[in-house]
Amino acid sequence: MSAETLAELSDQLVLGSVLLYLAAMIGFALELAYGRASADAPAKRKVKQPVAAGAVGGEPPSEPESPPTEVPPARWALTAGKVALALAWVGWAANLGAIFTRGLAVGRWPWGNMYEFVVAICFAAVTAFLATQLRANVRFVGPFVMLVVVLGLGAAVRFLYTSAGPVVPALNSYWIAIHVSAAILASGLFILAGTAGVLYLIRGDGLSRLPAKADLERVAHRAIVLAFPLWTFAVIAGALWADKAWGRYWGWDPKEVWSFITWVAYAAYLHARVTAGWRGKAATIVQLVALGCLLFNLVGVNIFLGGLHSYADVSN
Repeated sequence: MSAETLAELSDQLVLGSVLLYLAAMIGFALELAYGRASADAPAKRKVKQPVAAGAVGGEPPSEPESPPTEVPPARWALTAGKVALALAWVGWAANLGAIFTRGLAVGRWPWGNMYEFVVAICFAAVTAFLATQLRANVRFVGPFVMLVVVLGLGAAVRFLYTSAGPVVPALNSYWIAIHVSAAILASGLFILAGTAGVLYLIRGDGLSRLPAKADLERVAHRAIVLAFPLWTFAVIAGALWADKAWGRYWGWDPKEVWSFITWVAYAAYLHARVTAGWRGKAATIVQLVALGCLLFNLVGVNIFLGGLHSYADVSN
C-alpha cells in the first residue's frame, strides 16, 4: 500500500474505533443500570408497642420500616455487558490498527504531534481498562472509561487532526520510542484512575447503581501504583533525551516543569496513603488534582505555553 492509502486507512480505523467504543459505552451503561441487583423501597408497617406498666399513657406506636427486598439483575442487561466488552476489544484492535497504519504511512513512531499522541493515550486508557478486566470484573467503570475515550478521540479528530507527514529533526530519535511510550502508558493508567476517582466523589453513601466506593478506590489506587513508576521513568528518559537533543538535562521548559509538577502531585497522593493513612475522599481529591496537572501537561502546555515542545502542537 502507498503512504496515502495507509494514512487514509488509519483515519478510517480511528473513526471505526470511535463508533465501537460508543456502542460499548451504551452496552456497559445498560448493564450498570439494569444488570446490578437493586433494592425496592422499603414498605412501612405498623407495629404496636406495649405500654410500660404504671404509665399513664403510652407513646404512639412506632412504624419501623421493613428491610428492602433485593431485585435480581436483568439477564439481558448482563448479556449487554458481555457484548459491550467484546465491542471494546474490537474497538481496541481498530485503535491499534489505526496507530500501526499511521506509523507505516509516516515511516516513524506514530506519536509526533498532538493528534497522534491523543489517539495513543486513548488506546492506552482502553488497554489499562481491558487489562484490569482480565484480572477482576471492573465492567462497572466501562461506560465512563468509554465516554472519556470517545470524547478524547472525537476531540483529536475534530480539533487536533494533523495530516500524516514528517516531523522535526528532534523527534527523529529512538528516544521517542522510550520516553513518549512510557508517558503514554502512564497517562492511560492515570486516566483510568481519574475516572474511578470522579465516580467516587459523585457516588452517594446510600443505595446506588454506581459501583461501591471501596471498589472504585481500589481500582484508582492500583492504577496509580502501576502508572507512577512509568511516569518517573518517562521524566528521567525525557531528561536524557533533552541532553542528547539540546545539550542539557533540564532547562525549565514548560513541558518539563509540568511533567515534574505532575510527578510531585502523584507522589503526594501515594505518600499520603502510606504515611498519613489517607483514604476515601481526601485521597481521591489529591489524585484528581494530580490528574488535572497531567491533563494540562498533555494538552494545555502545548496549546497555551509552547516552549521547546511546541512541535507537539496541533500541526507540525
